[in-house]
Formats: sequence, C-alpha cells, structure tokens
Amino acid sequence: MKISTEGLQLIKQQEGFRNRTYLDVAGFPTIGYGHRLIHPGSFPDGVTEDEAAGILASDVRDAEQAVGRLVKVPLTQGQFDALVDFCFNLGSGRLASSTLLKVLNVGRYADAADQLLRWDQAGGQECPALKARRNAELALWNQACKSAAA
Repeated sequence: MKISTEGLQLIKQQEGFRNRTYLDVAGFPTIGYGHRLIHPGSFPDGVTEDEAAGILASDVRDAEQAVGRLVKVPLTQGQFDALVDFCFNLGSGRLASSTLLKVLNVGRYADAADQLLRWDQAGGQECPALKARRNAELALWNQACKSAAA
C-alpha cells in the first residue's frame, strides 16, 4: 500500500514546513516537514520547500515499508495512512514494540484505534500538539472504517 493524498496532507499539516533547522517537541534537531536530523546530517543553508518535499517522500516511503512489514492483518486505506503518520512521527521502533501493534495483529482493530490515543506525550508530559495529531489519526482510521462498511 501507499499513503493516500489525505494521509500525506495530514503529515504535512501536522509537521508544517520549516526551511531552517529547529528542535521538535522532544528536542531533536529537525528540518523541512519533520525530517529528523541524524549526525552527521545537516543543512547549514536550510532547505527549499521542493527539497523538503523530496526528503518527505523518502521518509514516508520508509514509514510505508515499516507498516507493511510490521502489520500482519488487512488494513483500510485510512488505517494504513494513520499508521504511516504514526511511524513517521514516532519511528517504526515505537510501533514495533507497541501494544497498538500487538492488538492490531490479532485483529482487534477497535482496541488498536484506542491505543493510538495513548501516544500523546513528549518528555513524559502530555503534549497538546501530539494529542491533536493522534485524534487526527483516529479520525482517518475511523473514517476509513465507515466508508469501508458503506
């Protein structure tokens, strides 16, 4: 599966575009559309929006592949999009070790959806931006469920 236009828009909206390096809510150096910088990566002159879109496409492919590798049950497009955003935001390691994945992989879709909302903290504190993001993922997840049932 590939992320939908709606899923990609969620990532872009939640991350926002910044042409210079900044620290995200967890204190990690980041640039563009939420691209986490890992040493020795740096962009001393910043990035253009087109460059950031290219980096985002690569980061999203990584998240898509992680979801495809980790999830063992069928997904609707909205469920897939929500999980790609989750992986993009938190990393595939977090999904791999999560209760969310464990309950999803035994077919407990509603319990997995509820688990999305538990990931709203940064530095041990509830973060309003992460809470909003998890709610947006849940809306995608549920929207797809309703349209799949229709």
